[in-house]
Order: sequence, then structure tokens, then C-alpha cells
Amino acid sequence: MIRVLVAEDQSAVRAGLVLILGSAPDVEVAGEAADGERAVELARELRPDVVLMDVQMPLLDGVSATRLITVEGLADVLLLTTFDLDEYVFGALRAGAAGFLLKNAEARELLEAVRTVARGEGVVAPAVTRRLIAEFAAQPARTADRTVLDGLTPREREVLLRVGEGLSNAEIGARLAMAEGAVKTHVSRLLAKLGLRSRVQAAVLAQELGL
Repeated sequence: MIRVLVAEDQSAVRAGLVLILGSAPDVEVAGEAADGERAVELARELRPDVVLMDVQMPLLDGVSATRLITVEGLADVLLLTTFDLDEYVFGALRAGAAGFLLKNAEARELLEAVRTVARGEGVVAPAVTRRLIAEFAAQPARTADRTVLDGLTPREREVLLRVGEGLSNAEIGARLAMAEGAVKTHVSRLLAKLGLRSRVQAAVLAQELGL
């Protein structure tokens, strides 16, 4: 069962999200928060698998709340917003968000995004993905210091390479002849060694390293 904390300041929208999530047999709504500070408090108290977080929240905005939740390792965060502005996208990814989804997503897209994040994988709305790709293409080539890989095992480097290609854990397992659970373990370990908070950040690093 995937335990989800719903953080959304508009009560009607929050009720709709809870209804959608509650309709899935494998999802349980663990709690609800109407502001960013309460979202962090409940994340500490409930330790959900996923926090579904609105970007624009009172008291503490969604990006700041996401940063606190991911730094403390409380849960994976899937950010929801009506906007796809760059400042929100890049701010969210830098904060360690595991996913970014627009609020106009269909119910099935929302549920699948929650499941994907709960599996330890990243998800970014298609429209946002295109913007990210365009942003990378427009920037001068960056060469990150490859010495950051020195602490990784050969297998962890292979997994990082596949993460950079955008493959899921199941796809990486098939490519490298590994069990999906083993892939998830390797991803968790390489994130910890590299000081990263999300799979998306690992994918960005793999691109910058030219893997």
C-alpha cells in the first residue's frame, strides 16, 4: 500500500485529489495539509511514502517544504502546480523533488505518477520535460568533475548511466540482468554517495558527466 500525504491549500482541490487517490486499491491517503509548514510537520509525524505537494502554499511554499522533507529523508515528493514556469520547475528539481506534474493531468496520470515516485523513480510532466531538454540544449556544454564517481562501484556507475538515459528500474534490471529490487538498492546507494536527493538530480548529473 502506498501511503500519500496530500498538501494543497485549496480545500476543493484537496478533496478532489483525496477522492482520486482513494479510488485506487493500492493507495492510502495518510493525511492532509493546507499549508507548507503543516505538510512538513505531518511528513515528520506520518512518514508517508509520497507527499503530493502544491507549489503555491501559504506559510511555507511548496518548493521550500520539499527541500526540508527531502533533506530529512522523510518522503519522496511529487509536486503539483497549474504553472509550468521555469522558476518552479528548476526550483523544485534543485530542492530534490522526485516528480513534477501539472494539475490538469488526468486522474490516471496522477495515480501512475504517484506509483512511479513510490517505486523510487522520477516523473516529470511531458510539457515540462520538453522545456528541460530545450534548456539543456541551449546551455553551453558543462563538464562536471568526474572524480565524483570515484566512490561508486562499477555496478553503481552502470546504473547511474542507465538512470541518465531515463530508464525505469525494471528497464535497467532487464538491461543489466538484475532484479528490480537490486536496481532500486543501487540507486539509493549512489544517491547517498553522490549527495543527491532525487533520481532526477542523478539523471542531470549523468548528462553533465557525459555518461
